[in-house]
Amino acid sequence: MAMDYNTKRKKLVLPEYGRHIHQMVDYVTNVQDRDERNRLARSLVVIMGNLNPHLRNVEDFKHKLWDHIFIMSDFKLDIDSPYPRPNLEQYEEKPRKVPYPHNPVKFKHYGRLIEQMIEKAVDYEEGSEKDALKQLIANQMKKANMTWNKESVSDEDIFRDMNVLSEGRLVMAPGSKLVENRDFRQRNRNKHHRKR
Repeated sequence: MAMDYNTKRKKLVLPEYGRHIHQMVDYVTNVQDRDERNRLARSLVVIMGNLNPHLRNVEDFKHKLWDHIFIMSDFKLDIDSPYPRPNLEQYEEKPRKVPYPHNPVKFKHYGRLIEQMIEKAVDYEEGSEKDALKQLIANQMKKANMTWNKESVSDEDIFRDMNVLSEGRLVMAPGSKLVENRDFRQRNRNKHHRKR
């Protein structure tokens, strides 16, 4: 008696439904009577919905299930669907390439977000609001720097990097102080060692 291994069976188009659902779709596809085929397809949609109750909150849940029946039948199923039949060309169409930003980041350990914050801060009018924003950005820079540089990071290094990133337009006031290195480390330690 030969063993029936999954590796020798037909490949599952939507493996999340399992082999039994695929076999049911194949059965429904081969039923000759159109009314019976429609009845079985509606029952199959209910079964598929029960197998994936977490999808009920998804918009167009039923529409998705009907589309999945057509996809699992290799678009051969001939039934009266309450929704437009999906298009094979659309299903096989490759997704458009996502454009990747090509703006080089000057200091990779700070990332693009810090650079964008500095660009916005440069446009602020001089005053207490701009000073507070500079302080927040500098503290964030120090925190990001410490993620990569486990040694001590000096405030002067951060101020120098801020000056470079802003092309000399953001300068911290003399005597400015940032959060101490040990305070960053203590916060991280507390975050990871909370009692559960």
